This record gives sequence, structure tokens and C-alpha cells, in this order.
Amino acid sequence: MKKIIIIDGGPRKNFNTASMLQKVGEGASSVSNEIEIKLVRLYELDYKGCMSCMACKIKGKASNICKFKDALTPLLEEIAQADGLVLGSPIYFGDVTGQMRTFLERLAFPWLSYNDYSMTAPKRMPVILVETMNGTPEMNNSQGYGSMEPCIKAALGEPEHLIAYNTYQVKNYDRYELAGFSEKAKRMYRDEFWEGYLQKAFDAGKHMAESILK
Repeated sequence: MKKIIIIDGGPRKNFNTASMLQKVGEGASSVSNEIEIKLVRLYELDYKGCMSCMACKIKGKASNICKFKDALTPLLEEIAQADGLVLGSPIYFGDVTGQMRTFLERLAFPWLSYNDYSMTAPKRMPVILVETMNGTPEMNNSQGYGSMEPCIKAALGEPEHLIAYNTYQVKNYDRYELAGFSEKAKRMYRDEFWEGYLQKAFDAGKHMAESILK
């Protein structure tokens, strides 16, 4: 049985990022029942970022899996044996959420060798990076996965990018102080593009599954 692990770095279970990730999983599942899809919501785990304990760098005991023990430990060990990885996050202040960033610190720091500065994961695998944002293609300040993306690329392989722009922030704009946004314009954009974003997510999951089964 092959396994794809989907990491949801967003706080809301039924909104933009969650919907995109759900479609990735559905696309992968449509290919074969020989692929297990596991979804993990980071906001439901109690964990910290890298503690600089350097346990992964001890001579004779170096590890490319984080050695600090908390709720993230089993997930990091499971990812090391997975066949595909999907990361999804809304964009806050131009970056992924704090939960996603701290997760990525714990995932990637053990890959880094301070002997030759190479990046080596336990296993290379296809990766999809999902972003959902309020910004439009013409106006956004997103740095996406930022400095962590080159680490992912070096250790796991070239990631595929899925970006959903100009997403709804809330379901009812009348309830909030959001006068800087036109709900009508948001709705028009969503009506035109949202289903296309979901279809791209489905297709990306399907292609990942097909590549794993080759």
C-alpha cells in the first residue's frame, strides 16, 4: 500500500485551504484503492518549532528525522516513509501560517548537513504545495513557502504549485469590518475561478497518484 500524506496548515476545517486539499485527496483516491490518503491538521497538534537541541547532528547518531519528542514526532516519522507529500496553507502577511512554518523547521532541519550543506531526506517523493490567499494574481505580497521551498526541492524533488487567488475571507461580509473589499467583486471572481482551482487540485492529486504507481 502506497501512502500520500496531506498536511493542512490552516485553522479552518471547511474553508479555502481545506477544500483545495480535499480535492487533491479525491484526485489521488480516484486513481487506485492501493493508495492510502492521510490528512493531518496542524492546528489540532500540540508541538513546537525547532528547539535547536542539535540531537539530529550528534556524531555517530546523526538523523534526518527530528529527534525532539512531542505530538509532531509520529507524523515526521510517518512522512519519512510516505510516497507523496502535500502541504497546504493560507497566506497570512505574505507567508504561510506560523503552524506550517514551525512544522517545516522540524521537517527540514534534520535534512541539512553542516558538513557539506547538502539536503538529504529519508526518501525522495513527489510534493504539491498549495496556497490560498486574499491577493489577486496582479496584486499579492505572497512569499509562499519562502526559504523552505529550496530545502523541499533539494531534499524531496521539484514541487508542483497550486495557488487559489482572491479567495473569500468570510461567508458573510456584512458581519465584519471589511469595507476595503468588495463582496460583489469577490463573489464574481469566485464564481468564475473557484471551481477551476478545485479542478486543478483534483488533477494534481490524480497525477501524483499516477506517478507513485508507475
